[in-house]
Amino acid sequence: MVVIVASANYLVQFPVNDWLTWGALTYPVSYFVTDLCNRLYGPERARRVVYVGFVLAVIASIWLASPRIALASGTAFLVSQLMDVSIFDALRGRRWWQAPLASSSLGSLVDTGLFFALAFAGTGVPWVTLAIGDFGVKLAIALALLLPWRLAVNRG
Repeated sequence: MVVIVASANYLVQFPVNDWLTWGALTYPVSYFVTDLCNRLYGPERARRVVYVGFVLAVIASIWLASPRIALASGTAFLVSQLMDVSIFDALRGRRWWQAPLASSSLGSLVDTGLFFALAFAGTGVPWVTLAIGDFGVKLAIALALLLPWRLAVNRG
């Protein structure tokens, strides 16, 4: 979790274009990790993973990125990941794909809005377009991770 979040915080500083940063390609995997932990070990353990990941990722991000990005990321991470755990748990009994897709999608929406507003508002960075592009990539990756999700859960 720490490697995923810290690398995304470093990579978010490098735009691909006005719609996307490199960080969008790594961060969505964090929802996969949280959901897999939730599915296999329950919501309490998933929350512990989120809390530990939060602390360690913020510390690493201060070193790898700016303090503003670290704070924005930590805030967005904590809120969205805890929301992800709750949504996933509420949808746990539904069809195999509904809980991970819904929780990751809604978590990504909250994470994206909070992160880009806190990290880049007032800086001259085109944060609204970056947020839109980032969210689109997060949704695409959430869909792409459904097959690995199914395989991992069938093994667990």
